[in-house]
Parts: sequence; C-alpha cells; structure tokens
Amino acid sequence: MSSDDRECLAALTDITAYKNAEVKLKLAASVFSQAQEGIMITDVDGNIIEVNDTFSKISGYSRQEVVGQNSRIFTSGRQTASYYEDKWKTLKDHGYWRAEIFSRRKNGDIYPQMQSVTSLRDTSGNITHYISMFTDITKEKAHQKQLEHIAHHDSLTGLPNRALLADKLNQAIKQNQRHGKIMALAYLDLDGFKTINDTYGHSIGDQFLISISKELKLALRAGDFLSRIGGDEFVAVLSDFDQASDCEPVLERMLIAAAKDIICNGEILQASTSIGVTLYPQNGTDPDLLLRQADQAMYQAKDKGKHCYQFFDIDSAEAAKSRRDSLEAIANAIDNKEFVLYYQPKVNIKTGVVVGAEALIRWQHPTRGLLLPSVFLPTIEEHEMSITLGEWVIESVLEQMSIWQAQELTIPVSVNIGASQLQGNKFIAHIADALATYPAIAPELLDLEILETSALEDISRISDLMNACIQMGLKFSLDDFGTGYSSLTYLKRLPAALLKIDQTFVRDMLVDSSDLAIVKAVIGLAEIFDRGVIAEGVETKAHGDKLLSLNCHIVQGYGIARPMPADELPAWVVQWHLNPTWTA
Repeated sequence: MSSDDRECLAALTDITAYKNAEVKLKLAASVFSQAQEGIMITDVDGNIIEVNDTFSKISGYSRQEVVGQNSRIFTSGRQTASYYEDKWKTLKDHGYWRAEIFSRRKNGDIYPQMQSVTSLRDTSGNITHYISMFTDITKEKAHQKQLEHIAHHDSLTGLPNRALLADKLNQAIKQNQRHGKIMALAYLDLDGFKTINDTYGHSIGDQFLISISKELKLALRAGDFLSRIGGDEFVAVLSDFDQASDCEPVLERMLIAAAKDIICNGEILQASTSIGVTLYPQNGTDPDLLLRQADQAMYQAKDKGKHCYQFFDIDSAEAAKSRRDSLEAIANAIDNKEFVLYYQPKVNIKTGVVVGAEALIRWQHPTRGLLLPSVFLPTIEEHEMSITLGEWVIESVLEQMSIWQAQELTIPVSVNIGASQLQGNKFIAHIADALATYPAIAPELLDLEILETSALEDISRISDLMNACIQMGLKFSLDDFGTGYSSLTYLKRLPAALLKIDQTFVRDMLVDSSDLAIVKAVIGLAEIFDRGVIAEGVETKAHGDKLLSLNCHIVQGYGIARPMPADELPAWVVQWHLNPTWTA
C-alpha cells in the first residue's frame, strides 16, 4: 500500500531452476566443444546430427560437410559385415559398445580409432540417438608395431629371433601337416667364429655376422625361414618337401654360403658352419622337441669334423633305453623322498627390501649328489610324473611358508608350474585343497610361474585356468619371458601380474646389444600393459645398475644370492637388511 492509498501489485517468478538449467547447458556445450575426443551424434538411422571440433580435426570433415550425411561415409572396408552386425547387436542389447575400428578420413586415408558408442533411449525405452566418441590411435599402433619388431627381430642382423622362430615353427608344422609335406628344421652353428671375434674384435665380428646372415638368406628358397637365435647360431625352417632327401640341396647351399670369403675392414675372413637337421613328421610333432633334436644333430656334425650337416637319428636304441632308465630312476626318487626345495631370494635393489623367493627343485641323488632340474625335468616334461612332482612342490612350499610364518618370516614364494600340470584335470581342485590345508597362508603369497610357451598352446583354456586361480587369491607370472613370445594380443589376454625376463637375455645384456634390446622391450611392454617386471640371471652389480637405469627394480640371481635350503633363508633375510651394497 502506497502513501496515497493506491495499491501496487507485483508478479514474481522464481527462475532459479531456469538459471541452473542454463548453466548446465552451457557446461555441456563447453564439454562437447572442448573434448579431446571426437564426438558424433546421430539419429537411430545413423544420420549425423552434430559433431564437435575434435571430430573435424581428426576426420578432416567440417561440421557443414557431414551434418545430414549418414555415418556410413566413414566406413573403411576393413571390417566385415558380421563385425558391424555384432556391433549393432551389442548396442541394442547392452546400450554400449567399445572397440578398435578402422575409419576413413576425408582425404581417403584409412586410420585406426578407439571408438565407443552409447545408445540413448526415450521414456518408452526406444533408441532415439547414438553418441559416438573416438580417438585417433595411429601413433599408439605405430609404437606397438615397433615394439613387436624389437621383440621379434635380432637387432644386429635384422633376422627374426628365437621368439618369432617359435611362432613360425608352429605355423610351418600346421602347414606341412595340412599339405602332407615334409619339413626340415636346420640348426646352424658357425665354425671358427670365436677365433674371428677374439682376433679382430666384436665390431668386426658383428660385421661378419651381418654379411653371413645375408649370404645364408640368399641360399634359401622363397618361403624358407631363417632366424638368428643368439651369438653365431641360426635356425632355418625348410618346408614343402616330398622326400627327406629333397632338402639336401638347400643344406648344401647353406654350407657353401657360410664358407664364403667375407671382407670386413679390408680383412678377408672365412668360417664354416655345422648343421644339425631333424624332420617333421618323421621325428615328432612338438616344436621344442624338434629344436632340441636339431641342436643335438648339430653337435654330431661338429664331432664329425665340422662344415657338414647331420640328420637326427630318432631310432637310436641307446637314447630310448636311456630315457626309460631315467624315468624309472625319477619314479624311485619320488618314492624315496629324494627331492628337496631350495629357495632363491628376490629383492628390490632400489629399496633393498627382500620381496619374495622362488622355490627351485633339486634332486638329492644318493650317488651323484645334488642335481639341478635341467638334469631330470626334461625327462618327465610330458610324463604324468611331472604332475605328481609339481603337486608335491606346491604342498611343500605351503608347508614351508607356514614354518617360516611361525618364525615371523612372511614373504611371497613363487613356484614353477609345468604345462602338463597347469592343464591337468585336477589342477584347480588340487590348488584349492592345498590352500585349505594351510589356511593361515594368505593365497596372494603364492605366485605361480608359467612358461609363456606353455601359456600360448591353448590361450583360451590357459586364461580361464588363470582366472579361476586368481579368484582364489593367487597371482601369476610369465616365466622366461621373451623366449617364445608370439603376439602382443596374447599378453593382453593373459592375466599375469608379472613378466619375468629370461636370464639368457639378462646375463649377456651388458655385452650383447640384441639381448639388451630384448630386455628393454620387455620392460617397455610391462609398463604399457601395467604389469610388474622382474629380471633373473643378475650376476653382478653392473647388471643391477643397468636394470635400475631401465626402471626394473625387482631382481634375482647369483649376484644377490644362490638358491639355498629353506632353513637358511630366515637368517639370510636378516643379514640382507643390513647389507647396503645393492641399495640405490
């Protein structure tokens, strides 16, 4: 009421909600326009309604050029019709899809994307729009390809290395089996190369190896495969023969190629080669077995006088009898409890902390003394005794951990799991029973080490078995990593927490550039895939310093401690804490 008795009416509206909505709209618009991912909104038929600036930067299309167009204009032709059917089915069933996909830029270039698509629904549950977000992963793919090349090729000669050989050998066996052909596996070791290295130095030796590699490749046929597996050793995979003798002309050419005069820095150098040969399918079907046979035959060739080739004789009665005798002796050793476990510590050389130990089996032979596993494990590799012995190891480790725990020592312990044991029908049940027997031992303290070569035999089954164990609290490591690596895809699918760099690479990495490149590659892979990494075979502080510089802190080897009996480990752990030598 005013002073002159006139009334004044005012209508007030609370616009707080409108202001809040306006702020949210501005925020959403800002996120849309400034997002580092390309964003595309389409209707239910795939017609483009809106895109952001990053979309234009990646695709090359302006907003005006694509709005109203169908998203099919980006189809690369790299994916099959079934791929897209699965994509749309997933979106329909789950409302979300994410995968790598190839797309096409405005200039026609095909490039890889990491793309995620979300479906939007109305109040009735009907799909009305799709929101696609993507990033250009061209650089990541190039880096991955570079890592794959490093992991699969010898840095000196550029030849495939042992890792790629394992993959190629498996492929060749399948190919020759399919076509009913014979495959020859040739193991080459240069004669006289050490003299060249010692006389002229490693630089000249490296030049010589590069030249010999080229000569050996020229001696092969199209489709043959040559790899360098270390030092002066090469392996050739020769396929598609009708008769065993058909491979001999190729072997003769390799002998001639390896004996050619090579000029390095004005010096005329010459070596030769001894070649061991084994045949598929005559001598077996297992790649590792065939490689061992070829290696054995190579030494027979050297014994014959070198500069020749020697075929493996699988029918050797003496070898067969020796195996039978060995199996019987191992069976008796199991019954007589002659096997014992030694433990090798694992330490963090950056902090000085003991982080675990590896259980290593030994045979306390009544007449031959303490035998290393290399003496007896290969004999039972594919025998049921390997499972029996493997189960004993797990049970013994858990028992020992409980003893240590009573002594106030609690550390993780890793055990090696063989392929036969891992894929055995009772593996999961045995692990569960063993853990139940020792309930005071936390499952995460038990680390199962599996060879990557055995893990790759049946990737789906191995992955399922590993996940079942992880559900129980166990952890996994990929042992001897780098010796049989086949594909980064397999590493992504195996839920191993740790990669273990094989000692063959660590031991010589200070003098062998190829081994150092592999060590670096494995550490890089561990970082990319967010896995831990440990190096075995650390023999000197120089090895430790190099690994520290490469960001690998967890190590084991003779430079730290030799494997020791279980009752010595607690005292060793105490004295190690007082030893500052290895701390960084």
